[in-house]
Amino acid sequence: RAFNRKPVSQRIAIVAAGPIANLVLCVALLWAMFVIGRQDYSATLGHVQGMAASAGFSAGDRIESIDGQPVGTWGDALQALTTTAMDQQDARVQVTDLQGAQRTRLLPLSALPEDFDQENVAGLAGFAWQHQMLPALVEQTQPGSPASRVLRAGDRITAIDGEPVRSFSDITPLVQALGARGGMAMIEVERDGERLALDIQPTLTRDAGSGRQYWTLGIPAPLQPKAAPYDAEQRFGPLAAIPAAFRETGKLTSSSLGMIRRMLTGHASVKNISGPLTIAQVANATAKRGVDWFLYFLALLSLSLAIINLLPIPVLDGGHLLYYLIELVKGSPLSERAMATGQYVGLAMLASLMGLAFYNDILRLVT
Repeated sequence: RAFNRKPVSQRIAIVAAGPIANLVLCVALLWAMFVIGRQDYSATLGHVQGMAASAGFSAGDRIESIDGQPVGTWGDALQALTTTAMDQQDARVQVTDLQGAQRTRLLPLSALPEDFDQENVAGLAGFAWQHQMLPALVEQTQPGSPASRVLRAGDRITAIDGEPVRSFSDITPLVQALGARGGMAMIEVERDGERLALDIQPTLTRDAGSGRQYWTLGIPAPLQPKAAPYDAEQRFGPLAAIPAAFRETGKLTSSSLGMIRRMLTGHASVKNISGPLTIAQVANATAKRGVDWFLYFLALLSLSLAIINLLPIPVLDGGHLLYYLIELVKGSPLSERAMATGQYVGLAMLASLMGLAFYNDILRLVT
């Protein structure tokens, strides 16, 4: 029997089979990822300023939940902060500080301007993640500098005059304060597994370009900083990974549908729509990070195909399902003229989406 002569229920089942297969594949890929174990970074703050500092956050705080939703990694935290900012709401953030105490902070994301950069919410909020901070590692010292007399390549600076150093960016303000105060300073380092306390005195230097004077130890920033080691892992046994994969699929589906809703209501930028160029870049980046991340990318891609296919746009599966639902309600199929008009409208909408996706891809490449 011809497809258009089959009962509506059978046609719905046949058309829905494609998106359902994509959803099943998404779950299977996430299951494999969780069994292998996905390596990631914890949502630990390396530096705070501005809004975050005013709200009471401190360097070393680890984010545990945002608005009641558990946060396992920095990616989870970033996504939750971004969607909250898009909705122009404040975020209630629970953290564990360096002393192990749990505290709740209110981050006033509603204070961000309406046209805020949606790709840099953490930066606008005053957050810098710990794993993105440049380690305070001595690769080399400038000849004749104070550092050349007491430090060696491979030393890791942990404190200057009792003030903790968590990243390379902490060194400059501490050295400027020490230089202005005058006298010797004590620099604490880790060297070959030992902790050492060394005396050092900053020297005043003049910048050749601007003529500005500043205090320095003579430690250039690392030229090729190494990636921070992963400090968070999501791993489950084969049975426990099944519900975990379904939960992650539900979470990703909710996030994707929420993003579509926000774009339709104007709360999210259409710059979030990506095309094949960005997809290829992400595929390459995740493949370099490891099998676990590449499986996650493939799962997200499969889920995205399912959601896009189910959009009620004629020429897509969702458009056909819409036709069949209308047929169920009215008791007869739509006229050929109505269906043809729908096809033209659907093609125009699809072409517009593809054009926008390519435009965003090219814009990302040139900016």
